[in-house]
Amino acid sequence: MSQTLIRPIAANSELLLTLDSSGDLNLIPWEAVLAHGGAFRILRVSIPHQREETAPESRLPLPDSQGAHWKNAMGFWLLGLCNNFSYVVMLSAAHDILSHQRASGNQSHVDPEPMPIPHNNSSRFDCNSVSTAAVLLADILPTLVIKLLAPLGLHLLPYSPRVLVSGVCAAGSFILVAFSHSVGTSLCGVVLASISSGLGEVTFLSLTSFYPRAVISWWSSGTGGAGLLGALSYLGLTQAGLSPQHTLLSMLGIPALLLASYFFLLTFPEPQDPGGEEEAERAARQPLISNEAPESKPDTSSNLSLQERWTVFKGLLCHIIPLVLVYFAEYFINQGLFELLFFRNSSLSHAQQYRWYQMLYQAGVFASRSSLRCCHIRFTWALALLQCLNLALLLADVWLSFLPSIYLVFLIILFEGLLGGAAYVNTFYNIAQETTDEHREFAMAAACISDTLGISLSGILALPLHNFLCHLS
Repeated sequence: MSQTLIRPIAANSELLLTLDSSGDLNLIPWEAVLAHGGAFRILRVSIPHQREETAPESRLPLPDSQGAHWKNAMGFWLLGLCNNFSYVVMLSAAHDILSHQRASGNQSHVDPEPMPIPHNNSSRFDCNSVSTAAVLLADILPTLVIKLLAPLGLHLLPYSPRVLVSGVCAAGSFILVAFSHSVGTSLCGVVLASISSGLGEVTFLSLTSFYPRAVISWWSSGTGGAGLLGALSYLGLTQAGLSPQHTLLSMLGIPALLLASYFFLLTFPEPQDPGGEEEAERAARQPLISNEAPESKPDTSSNLSLQERWTVFKGLLCHIIPLVLVYFAEYFINQGLFELLFFRNSSLSHAQQYRWYQMLYQAGVFASRSSLRCCHIRFTWALALLQCLNLALLLADVWLSFLPSIYLVFLIILFEGLLGGAAYVNTFYNIAQETTDEHREFAMAAACISDTLGISLSGILALPLHNFLCHLS
């Protein structure tokens, strides 16, 4: 009996809907069509091609899909690297920014005996007059504002303009700090780095909802790589004799790499339903000249009511609170205590010790953010507890000076970085696993506030602590 082939009953179905000569609808398997293709008349779709695209689990991946997978993996790794790079460099340069340890524009090397700003010589600590927590606050408060507002309406702005703004702000931060002659101007450059990092993180984490969940691991690894490469490059170039100014200018290629990775390396998100390719492309790659908000699918976060968003957010608190605690403890250490953990009997200068602390911390972050495939941690509360113990130990050492060697502090700081990186990657992976497709884009954007909130609180508390300790005789 001749039958007319209409279409699959679903995008990934193994059954086809057919219409026989008597007008009855029938469901038949793919195999019947392939074995008796002459008995069917195709009415609407090219079925074998669609089946290969929508049911990849039933066959080996196509070479093109493998290529797209690795392009997206590398794309998100580079986006993570470039997005956090300027943020990390500004924190690594914090001591230099506040000490004015900067060569003049016509010098290519650091003065071996730079003239610092006045220190509090009456204190047993070698303190700058302003805590490095001031740089931390300039580097994080704009990010906090962006992340607080993002779940309310940032999704209405297309992705491409957001990425462009992020890249321009990153480049502006390097230029402004490099040519600055005052702490105030330098802090304005740090604010630009914060805008770039905050806007980029919200944008790219939301973008992962259009791709396989594996890209979250690549993104997290890239952000960890930014910490390591950013801190290590600043340490290495300044140790080699390059001035902080020229070191910052040499990093202008990073924002360009961010834009190239997004616009030329990432592939279009795979369609989630018939006709979804155009919708996914509009959502993720809206042309720069367009003023219209991206049209979204019926089940995306733009259609969630305020009540639904509040319900989803409450469900995220079990992930958000531990990550807030982890980041509060580690950045209280980094920007409140690093400057005060000064070993006078070391061959390293105070500025060099600070740079080494930052580099070792970032090395730990990179290692743990890249470890998701090897070690998945579901209970992130344990990481928060361990990080708070690290804070208590190093705070006690600042007060009592009982740790005998800087190398022991190096190990503690490396462990601190491992805990921070593990908390970040596992938190977002757990959220991606536990949320529905409908809520995932909003959940990823909302959870971004965790680390920023913890960092902001640590900076606010680290400033008075610095002033108190530095006025002790």
